[in-house]
Amino acid sequence: MNKYVKRYFIDAMSGMAQGLFASLLIGTIIKTLGQQLLRISVNPFFQFFVDAGNFATNASVVGAAMAIGIGYAMKVDGLVLFSLAAVGAAANVTGGAGGPLAVLIIAIAAAETGMLVSKKTKVDIIVTPAVTILIGALLTVLTAKYIGIAANSVGKFIIWSTKLHPFIMGMIVSCVVGIALTLPISSAAICAAFGLVGLAGGAAVAGCCAQMVGFAVMSFKENRWGGILSQGLGTSMLQMPNIIKNPKIWIPPILTSIITGPIATCLFKMEMNGAAVSSGMGTCGLVGQIGVITGWYEPSEAAIAHGASAINPNFINWLGLILVCFVLPAVICWLLGKLFRKIGWIKDGDLAL
Repeated sequence: MNKYVKRYFIDAMSGMAQGLFASLLIGTIIKTLGQQLLRISVNPFFQFFVDAGNFATNASVVGAAMAIGIGYAMKVDGLVLFSLAAVGAAANVTGGAGGPLAVLIIAIAAAETGMLVSKKTKVDIIVTPAVTILIGALLTVLTAKYIGIAANSVGKFIIWSTKLHPFIMGMIVSCVVGIALTLPISSAAICAAFGLVGLAGGAAVAGCCAQMVGFAVMSFKENRWGGILSQGLGTSMLQMPNIIKNPKIWIPPILTSIITGPIATCLFKMEMNGAAVSSGMGTCGLVGQIGVITGWYEPSEAAIAHGASAINPNFINWLGLILVCFVLPAVICWLLGKLFRKIGWIKDGDLAL
């Protein structure tokens, strides 16, 4: 069971997230940069940035990238891996707003079926891609639309609930997504699958930042500046071995996320209207913050569908982003960490990487 959990829920989801980074996410950043530069000067080179971004964010391209990422993470054979490009493109387009979840499920099934016949015949170059693509296409026709509808419905419910009850849902979304980020699963893939944008996306960003910045600052005594960089700009997942040894070290970042989530949704009304995958990234490469910023200037299609529109960010927008993503997680988690060390729940060395 552990083998399959790792293969499908850890490896495959992480691969899907990387595929999203290498297409939709970076494409959105490049496109937004080009659009902002075009406001300054109408230059063909700046238009090239927009065109390149459009190529990378095309639904078929994004689906292919996700499926290839899944196959790569599952370590499938070459012909299976290359065939997944067609499967992913079809599943993502057919799945619509819930396409990423459809790609995850269908690409896994097609990859495993392709591996059953890979290198088993003398005409492998025909049999393997044919089986992989045909199974993927069949599953796409039969299920992708409905998987997409289901995923989109869940995402809509979370987004609607967060708008209706920003305080409670701010706490819940921030806490849950933050925990997912530190666990060896992909919070980015989860946010992408359910299309978390808007206030819900902002709460998710807050929760991820609480974990990453919180652990980085709280463990400064043990890990110094290397820990700040590896956890604050890398991943709080590095603390999982220490969490297993002493689960109490996880309480301060979790409490921090419960505090900063409602601050993001209620006080600053911080929305993440860029690519939904950014909601689950936190401060990893500053992708979460870039997602918020790109969402200000060029909201994603998912965000627009939920009523978002482009804005010119004001001082409060920038202040909220800086406080929620950096200052508050650092201060709150550091104070909680000091308290936990004082009462003996965290001992010297418990947070050492």
